[in-house]
Amino acid sequence: MTSSVEDDKNRSVVTDHHHQQPPPPQPYQGVSNYPPPPQQQPPAAGYPQPAQPYVSGYAVAGGRHETEHHRLPCCGIGIGWLLFILGFFFGAIPWYIGFFLLLFSKNPREKPGYVACAIGAVIATIIIVFGAIRGSGVW
Repeated sequence: MTSSVEDDKNRSVVTDHHHQQPPPPQPYQGVSNYPPPPQQQPPAAGYPQPAQPYVSGYAVAGGRHETEHHRLPCCGIGIGWLLFILGFFFGAIPWYIGFFLLLFSKNPREKPGYVACAIGAVIATIIIVFGAIRGSGVW
């Protein structure tokens, strides 16, 4: 009898120590107040898809790296900045040329130099107008 009583005690001890396993940890889902990223819709069937460049782990914009640019003319500073510098030596005429080039330029890397020329042209025009009025003795 003693062995059956001991077996019952051992069985009860074993059954008393069973614990529930904790649930496995959930993967990180992001911040609770930030919306999840939008899911891309699959393309409609029957329409040709453009070839997308794919590089593992990197975003590629249009198949061309953002840092690949052609070299600017005029020793790498661009025509706009060259005209701005020349405006100090040749009067405001290069600044007016740069102002008109700004109106027709499509290169975003050249625009800061053209904007500097436009500002210089406006300031030069104000100085020229006030100089002409002061020197004429009309007042």
